[in-house]
Amino acid sequence: MNTIATPARTSLPRVLVVTLDALTQRMAGPAIRAWEISSHLAERGHRVRLVTFGKCERSDVRFGTAQVSVESFRAEVEGADVVIIQGFVAATFPWLKDVPQCLVVDLYDPFQLESLEVEKYKPLPERHAALANALRELSAQSVRGDYFICASEKQRDLWIGHLALAGRVNPETYDADPSLRSLLGVVPFGTSDSPAIQSRHAIKGVIPGIGEDDPVILWGGGVYNWFDPLTTIRAVVRVRDTIPNVRLFFLGMKHPNPDVPEMTMAVRTRALADELALTGTTVFFHEDWVVYEDRVNYLKDADVGISTHFDHVETSFSFRTRILDYLWAGLPIACTAGDSFGDLVAAEDLGVVVSECDDAALAAGILDILNDAGRAQRIRDNVARVAERYTWSRSLTPLLDYCAAPRRAADAARLTTGGGYPGESGLPVMTKAGIALRSAVRVMRTSGVSGVISKTKMRLARSGRRGR
Repeated sequence: MNTIATPARTSLPRVLVVTLDALTQRMAGPAIRAWEISSHLAERGHRVRLVTFGKCERSDVRFGTAQVSVESFRAEVEGADVVIIQGFVAATFPWLKDVPQCLVVDLYDPFQLESLEVEKYKPLPERHAALANALRELSAQSVRGDYFICASEKQRDLWIGHLALAGRVNPETYDADPSLRSLLGVVPFGTSDSPAIQSRHAIKGVIPGIGEDDPVILWGGGVYNWFDPLTTIRAVVRVRDTIPNVRLFFLGMKHPNPDVPEMTMAVRTRALADELALTGTTVFFHEDWVVYEDRVNYLKDADVGISTHFDHVETSFSFRTRILDYLWAGLPIACTAGDSFGDLVAAEDLGVVVSECDDAALAAGILDILNDAGRAQRIRDNVARVAERYTWSRSLTPLLDYCAAPRRAADAARLTTGGGYPGESGLPVMTKAGIALRSAVRVMRTSGVSGVISKTKMRLARSGRRGR
């Protein structure tokens, strides 16, 4: 059997972590994930470089950071034993399929589904083009990755389907590990291993219009098209009838990556708050993204963390990173049902879970938390217990273990020699003949001779030949 050996090493493998997001004081989810991966690999003794094609304004004594260009990227790859990529990288650099390095593909963001919402209000040709671009990238990732990681078991079901379609669930990978865990692992977004300790007030008594004793409901991230902040605002209006000094605080309206535009839902959210005369009195918008290390001061000033969304396919397979911050800060959570975190909040009694667009139920749940100190404390105790499962040191374990002993995928030799699926181009002639014969027998049994003739004509048409 042809195999591709991983060279023997006398020290821990060198790891290159690649992101497209800006590495600045204000980082979004992909950059945060790349940063934490780099940090924990370095703590284990790996030589790590974290590179970005965006801005790079952060450094760390434990690992190197750099902004790279298209021209310099190949040298970075050649200097590593393991390369971890996320986002649109594989299709941009097709030569990655031929490098000997072990390639890890981070699939925690199902951007092919996300694109359906990001481009939702654009002309149909642009939407099709965006989806085609996402699928092109996923195709390039699927046929080259040696190890894939995703954020949840539910996501894993989605990605196994993608990998199966790409021909990566095959005799080699299945025989190596029927569970496919060695091909596709679950690595959730994590929370800090250090406790969330507040050093200053960032909202209460600081933001004009918010008093020191005002209950604060925190929207802990950006406002994107797949979220439903409108229901949150309407629920807060209901809560205000009972608790007049309740405040809703949107933590970050302007994404730190300049390539991410303000979305239609953000505009609609501002418009609704203005229409109801809530802006600056009950609803507050923090325009800039918060410095990563400073976000704890905002989180600890909140009484409830909220995340509402619509019921669609993006929601089903998402992994809301802001919920992890709520867990870390010990906040009771109010959220919509329909994703893995909604299930978790309901199962572990971490707050309130409601159906989409149900502002009355959401308001009732928030009031239940704010008006019942005993219930709020029980929820906080549950949150603290569950949060321990999601620390970065725990969530990253499958990836850290892989990087300590990296290996090419079980089917790497076949993929490298052009024998990849879909299709039968890599099969020996006799094997293909045997498969064709068994297929013909099955068709004969179910459809008779006419079925075999029809199937033969179809194959000839696909190959560009005509039967005589």
